[in-house]
Amino acid sequence: MNPLSKLIFELSKLPGIGEKSATRLAYYILNQDDAYAEGLAGALREAKTKLRYCEECYNFSEVERCETCSDVRRDQGIICIVERPSDVIPIERTGSYRGVFHVLHGLLSPMDGIGPEDLKMKELFTRLKDRDVKEVVFALNPSVEGEATALYLSRLLKPVGVRVSQVAYGIPFGGTIEFTDRQTLGKALENRTELNK
Repeated sequence: MNPLSKLIFELSKLPGIGEKSATRLAYYILNQDDAYAEGLAGALREAKTKLRYCEECYNFSEVERCETCSDVRRDQGIICIVERPSDVIPIERTGSYRGVFHVLHGLLSPMDGIGPEDLKMKELFTRLKDRDVKEVVFALNPSVEGEATALYLSRLLKPVGVRVSQVAYGIPFGGTIEFTDRQTLGKALENRTELNK
């Protein structure tokens, strides 16, 4: 495989990037000066070598506990559960949420062979034992898998006695947290509903 084909092939492995988009990206990169390509390659290497999962919330971090988990001004008694690390950023941008996060790294999907043991669920319950948590907020994408995951976890959380809520709908069904605008996501957080009444 020649270098151009290899670059296109590797870029096409990125989520949401098909062969045409990968080809456009490859030609864009090749048309930039050498400093751009070196900077891009360096940023990828640095991210892969320096970033790891926060030992508490499982978001990406350069240190053992991320900035959010280490921030004493955050309400450690409220945990917002999200599917992916990329879902944390839009929630933070709303300015409406002052608790902490827990990243599951996926959703339950029996059709794809993804069960509770494949997600960061056990780690969530360890946090609940170690901390005085009063509320768990589900901010999962409004999909069949997101709803199934929230329902499964809310049933497990009911005996723990913690309040369980979910962001209010306003996020379109089938939409994603990552691409929801700030105002819609902020209102959804403010109007969250309790699941285990």
